[in-house]
Amino acid sequence: MRPEPLTPVHDTLVRDHTIYACVMGSRAFGLATDGSDTDRRGVFLAPTPLFWRFDKPPTHVEGPREEQFSWELERFCELALRANPNILECLHSPLVEHVDDTGRELLALREAFLSRRAHETFTRYALGQRKKLEADVRVHGAPRWKHAMHLLRLLASARDLLRTGRLTIDVGERRASLLEVKRGEVPWPEVESRMTRLASEADEALARSPLPAEPDRGRVEDFLIRTRRASALQPGPYDEGVQGVVGTRGVGQR
Repeated sequence: MRPEPLTPVHDTLVRDHTIYACVMGSRAFGLATDGSDTDRRGVFLAPTPLFWRFDKPPTHVEGPREEQFSWELERFCELALRANPNILECLHSPLVEHVDDTGRELLALREAFLSRRAHETFTRYALGQRKKLEADVRVHGAPRWKHAMHLLRLLASARDLLRTGRLTIDVGERRASLLEVKRGEVPWPEVESRMTRLASEADEALARSPLPAEPDRGRVEDFLIRTRRASALQPGPYDEGVQGVVGTRGVGQR
């Protein structure tokens, strides 16, 4: 899905209503080098009255800073409940740039999003990326080594998540060996062998995983509803004309 084109309203949503913002990519993974970009990801809470209009607020916004991408809270939670790898990793970034009280509640729900669904989503994504790498080898004689490095990182992360029930995205002691792959210093057949082994270990870990079969959707939904209600009662530039109703009689009352 293409990100929404940036408008002044979208800029305001990200600038004034972000509840959680972090750095992702190589810097969060512990794989940054001198030339690494700074990828920023965030979650914003669109004021509830915006949803009462025919034109709904965006589910995601690119910008306003370079390499910045943000999701509206509901969309973010939906994707996290589906065990989207990028979203789950965003919740576990060690590099948090901003978090408010609502953002802290979101982070406190990290375990509620985790489930054995991660095996399917992580491995399906990994399989798609591996096919692209194999196509590069056939066409160009070599893969995109940076992508190969990140695929190995993702496979190891999925395996460890299924083994322990905890998602850790910093590669730690694996940094040196992964950067060797990025530099093209590891032969492709060896990289393929590592990928196959990690995928097999993830399959084996699934049967004994401490993760629940499904995420705690009810707990997440309760958080979302409470947050929407609290937002509806806040005065702001988006809800002129409805504050009298909301503030005196409550949502849905006559």
